[in-house]
Amino acid sequence: MADVTLRDVARASGCSVATVSRVLAGTRPVGAETARRVREAADALGYRPNHAARALRSRSTGTVGLVLPQITNPFYPTLVRELTHALHAEGRAVLLADCDDDPAAEAEYIADLLSRQVDALLVIPAHEERSREAVRAAAARVPLVLMDRGCGPAVADSVAVDNTAGMALVLDHLAATGRRRVCFLGATGSASAAAERRAAYEAGAGALDPGAPDRVALGDFSVEWGRAAVDEVWPARPDALVCANDLIAIGALQRLQQLGADVPGEVAVTGFDDIPMAALSAPGVTTVRQPVTELAAEAARLLARRLAAGEDGPQRAIRLAPELVVRESSVAGDAAGAGVGRQRTAAP
Repeated sequence: MADVTLRDVARASGCSVATVSRVLAGTRPVGAETARRVREAADALGYRPNHAARALRSRSTGTVGLVLPQITNPFYPTLVRELTHALHAEGRAVLLADCDDDPAAEAEYIADLLSRQVDALLVIPAHEERSREAVRAAAARVPLVLMDRGCGPAVADSVAVDNTAGMALVLDHLAATGRRRVCFLGATGSASAAAERRAAYEAGAGALDPGAPDRVALGDFSVEWGRAAVDEVWPARPDALVCANDLIAIGALQRLQQLGADVPGEVAVTGFDDIPMAALSAPGVTTVRQPVTELAAEAARLLARRLAAGEDGPQRAIRLAPELVVRESSVAGDAAGAGVGRQRTAAP
């Protein structure tokens, strides 16, 4: 069967080709009855839009490229799902690339997506410094929004959780529950989330104990490092392990259980991100919840503003409010389950 065209839908609905185009593209308001007739005719005929032809006419492909550092991190599939939903609601499809934490591969994927004529890019940079050149060059060609991590100032619009506020929530909670010998288990490298969470710990932990800011062990964002980190710090008998993400926290819990440590009686464990595994572990992990749905919605909104108006105005850096989710890894019994929120900060 030959492809159904706009002209076929126009003939079946009794409307002009221009009216059919406006209804199906949603570019201009059309009367409700007219729109109903057009959509019913399109459905009855099995009309499907020709995206390639539309792209040639409008110079827009309706696609957004998304470059991730590592899809195996459980935080990112949840974010991809929310982004896909948010962009689909605007009639846009997502092309996904996973650079496996390699800035060189990241630059190649960005170039490939640009060659496919994506309308815009969303990038979670693998490295704050080594990703900067490729991201800056891409931002000069298409609207680009950085998510979750940064590449330094004046590169592109960005949206992320307020890591400093999130770490403050953790430290305030530990102080309120009487912890003093706290230790930070983080990640090396210059991904901005790792650096911001470590800096926030070092800035705030002194209020619990003057020696706390120096009790830092660095590896990577993995369960394996969480296990190894416990062996490194446990001889000093900390009473709280502040982990830079939930994967580290889950690994730490596993090793502490092997060592026979009482969690949370002897030592508390906290994470960051609130991935699904955090609630499913035993005990459940006290963690900082990222507002993933809002993160995706803000990123889509920033892209839409740039795309709609060809906007060249000042770059925006949005920081979203974190929430502390208290579970059994830091407090026992009925005290678990409480949440503490903070307000969003944004600039400009």
